[in-house]
Amino acid sequence: MQGMSPLVRSFVAHFGEMGSRWGINRTVGQIYALIYVSQRPLNADEIAEALEFSRSNLSMGLKELQAWRLVSLRHIAGDRREYFEAPSDAWDIFRTLAEERRRREIEPTLSMLRNALLEEPSTEEDRFAQERMKSMHDLIELMTTWFDDVQRLDAKTLAQLMKMGAKVQKLLEFTGAVKPAAAPSTRS
Repeated sequence: MQGMSPLVRSFVAHFGEMGSRWGINRTVGQIYALIYVSQRPLNADEIAEALEFSRSNLSMGLKELQAWRLVSLRHIAGDRREYFEAPSDAWDIFRTLAEERRRREIEPTLSMLRNALLEEPSTEEDRFAQERMKSMHDLIELMTTWFDDVQRLDAKTLAQLMKMGAKVQKLLEFTGAVKPAAAPSTRS
């Protein structure tokens, strides 16, 4: 990783390693990290040189990041090259990631569950399976409704809500509205 300070190099390397845990490959994670911490938009040549990536590998990574709406294309007057930049607001990035994950992962799952719940169970095994699917469907629906409500909050209000954390639980315990969670099942 040429021309990067030790601080930036460390951040870029970490994002690359974490990428696989987040469902993206190392290359995409490193590209995103470099663009995110850059003071100015970067062109593909600059990114490829800094990360020592091939242009084809970089091109695929940039397309994936654009598809996730995590980087945007920018043109600079008098320069024919394409430049890439990331949103600077961490809340905007979080919202974008959450929206994309919902669109790619949650909505197809909800669609499948809805279709499965419309079928008439023909066996006791199917009836049991549908009961399980219904509880999963209901939880996901509840979470997506909550997500929609949270998405409408501005960043300051959202930060305040998150800072409240355990205070909300204590308030609900005080009012008697909280019940402890059941211990996880240890079925084999």
